[in-house]
Amino acid sequence: MLIACAACGSSTSTTATAPTSTAPFTITDLTIGTGATAAVGNRITVAYTGWLYNTANPDGKGTQFDTSTSTLFTLASGNLIAGWVQGIPGMKVGGQRRLIVPPELAYGTSGSGSTIPGNATLIFDITLLNVQ
Repeated sequence: MLIACAACGSSTSTTATAPTSTAPFTITDLTIGTGATAAVGNRITVAYTGWLYNTANPDGKGTQFDTSTSTLFTLASGNLIAGWVQGIPGMKVGGQRRLIVPPELAYGTSGSGSTIPGNATLIFDITLLNVQ
């Protein structure tokens, strides 16, 4: 899993190419949940999919680099990329949110492994499953 922590890995070994463009940090609620609200410091469970941003596609989704159906973590700096720490608070359980995360709020100039190149803008579709 590439986004939850630096110590986690991905089973894919393909090499990603740089995205064609960057985009501003964007938070879009796809579905508003009705359960508990996530806040920084909470332990939360999410399902998500991540893609490299690519302007050649109408939805901006390029190569998919990660997906998970149930991941538990603490919503805090140091555990996650800054785009998640800024983009998830306020979500309610059952909600779905799309984050477009520029490089400075993701993995910066270094990227992550072979699947996320440096200076990559990322897109995440996130469903909040639980807040503890």
